[in-house]
Amino acid sequence: MIGSAAITSLSPKLKGLPTVTKPSVLFVCVHNAGRSQMAAAYLTELSDGKITVRSAGSEPADQLNPAAVTAMAEEGIDLTSAEPKILTTEAVELSDVVITMGCGDTCPIFPGKRYLDWKLDDPAGQGIDAVRPIRDEIRRRVNTLIEELLPGTADY
Repeated sequence: MIGSAAITSLSPKLKGLPTVTKPSVLFVCVHNAGRSQMAAAYLTELSDGKITVRSAGSEPADQLNPAAVTAMAEEGIDLTSAEPKILTTEAVELSDVVITMGCGDTCPIFPGKRYLDWKLDDPAGQGIDAVRPIRDEIRRRVNTLIEELLPGTADY
């Protein structure tokens, strides 16, 4: 027979209670300076904190793409304090969904994760007029992702 102290230490799932966990998403591109940063910012903003969001790059740049920062500022999203981050195995392990954007096979593969590859133009070296359509496509895809992860909550 299990003592009451042992029962209280069981996880809610083992006790038969529903568990509530936030889905987690990792966006990965080569430099973590444009596409993945815009996607992470949109998902953070549009999910109202209901999704844990990370972004990283296989070869991070020194700073964000200025045109991406400007394009997101036009949407009311401030990326001025964001910094490119290196892709780590831990970031992949902690994520339910891993979305790559042009980084090929550099992302480690783990069983039980959902992997998506968003084929998007690279905003690196592009001006604001070229970055806006990329930004808009990212927003559309992020809204679709939110609808899949949190049905009935996407902000179209």
